Amino acid sequence: MYYPLVNIGYIILFISLVLFIKGFANKGKAYIIFTWYLGLVFSVQIISNILMRLRIHNLFLSHIYFIGQFVLLSFFYQNLLKEKRQKKIVNLCLIIGLLAIGIQYAVDPMVFYKFNMFEIFVTSFLVIIYAVMHFYNMLNDKKEYYYINIGILSYLSGSTILFFVGNLTAELSPKISLLTWTLNAFLLIVYYLLIVYDWNKNFSKKAIKLKR
Repeated sequence: MYYPLVNIGYIILFISLVLFIKGFANKGKAYIIFTWYLGLVFSVQIISNILMRLRIHNLFLSHIYFIGQFVLLSFFYQNLLKEKRQKKIVNLCLIIGLLAIGIQYAVDPMVFYKFNMFEIFVTSFLVIIYAVMHFYNMLNDKKEYYYINIGILSYLSGSTILFFVGNLTAELSPKISLLTWTLNAFLLIVYYLLIVYDWNKNFSKKAIKLKR
């Protein structure tokens, strides 16, 4: 069940990337940053899958994934959030997050070859803070990237918990560990579907014509 879900996720992610690239021009800085984010995620996942099939160590790619996701989504929300105070919070969180992870790698370089739960928690938790701030702003403002924001918040909240559970049970119960990865693959599919839906609702030619 896990691998079919992963493959479905790849297909939906590829579709979302193509859609965002298709409308790359004149959509604003946040749109461009999110497109780069999708490109990063797709590239890392495809390379990781290829290395896995070749039985080559690919765990190092997880660090590129989580840190890259954190940096790009920080810039994404920095452009979405309107208040100067909120922008400063994002900038501060970005600096603190990268500094904390950098210190960890400096103290223990071997963590680069491991599944880094500290890295996952820091990068995911800070992005969740951005998403919550954006939701707060949308209560009285334009609902920009509404469904994408729902996807980011729900996926990062759920996946962070699943990563911790999977990491703790990996040696104790392989079945439970596989179940957590399967649930994570399902959450990814929901997230990618929300991205496609948001694009169709707000950035497709039909949506743009309706707004005019």
